[in-house]
Amino acid sequence: MARGALRGLRGRDPLGLRRAFADRLLPALVAAMALLAALALAGAHCAGQLAQRWQAGAAGPALVTLPAGADLRAAIAALSPHAEVTPVPEPRMRELLAPWVGEVPGLPLPRILEVTPTNRAGLEAAVSALPGARLEGRGESVAQAVTLAAGLRALSLLLLLVIAAVAAALVAVATRAGIAARRETIVILHELGARDSDIAGRFAARLAVLCLGGAAAGTVVAAVALWFLAGAAVPVALSRPAAWDDLPWAGLIALPLAAAAIGWLTARLTLRAWLRRLP
Repeated sequence: MARGALRGLRGRDPLGLRRAFADRLLPALVAAMALLAALALAGAHCAGQLAQRWQAGAAGPALVTLPAGADLRAAIAALSPHAEVTPVPEPRMRELLAPWVGEVPGLPLPRILEVTPTNRAGLEAAVSALPGARLEGRGESVAQAVTLAAGLRALSLLLLLVIAAVAAALVAVATRAGIAARRETIVILHELGARDSDIAGRFAARLAVLCLGGAAAGTVVAAVALWFLAGAAVPVALSRPAAWDDLPWAGLIALPLAAAAIGWLTARLTLRAWLRRLP
């Protein structure tokens, strides 16, 4: 057979790969891997959004808490030279506390002032001079929360790498199983002069199609589940309705393509390594 024999059989299956890879186990396993990868992508995306929100909150006003019954006008007068002061209205405080304490009209509430410092040292001194007053900055707690979000994002990305490695291992095992099933045919074609690259290309194309289909199915299932999950979680975590860009659509669309690329490259490398050992 000429060295380009397989190239003359376009549209045919001289290696019998459709029979060698006829079962649905590999696509099902790849679908499961794609589902996990989609969840990891969503976790990384969500962690990034939370970090951005917390960082934006850190740049907002600090809070000064005054005990119930404190002289609000005197407190504002003492703090105004060092900060922009905005009192939180009592009806707003009761509205915020209603889910926890219910409607208790006679309940004494602390007074809350939102302050944007113009002189931090002077503000801290003025707060310390007010009986029972406490300055609650957001910087330290926000820094800890952002660090936590960064750690979760890094963990999600690491999980993606692990999933990719497992998927490559699955494809390698499937390729070796295909080689075992079609060994005689591969050896005959090899001895008749078929190019190693053509034989490997046939295997790689078949595995890429299987991985593409499996990953696409897993990604669709993940996208539907994540959309419903975002509708329930985003209002709680970000205090707003869920939006289209709350999901990492670019990453989800890229997942099947990445799975196909992993399948193609792994199958090609595995088969060419096996072919090099033939006489």
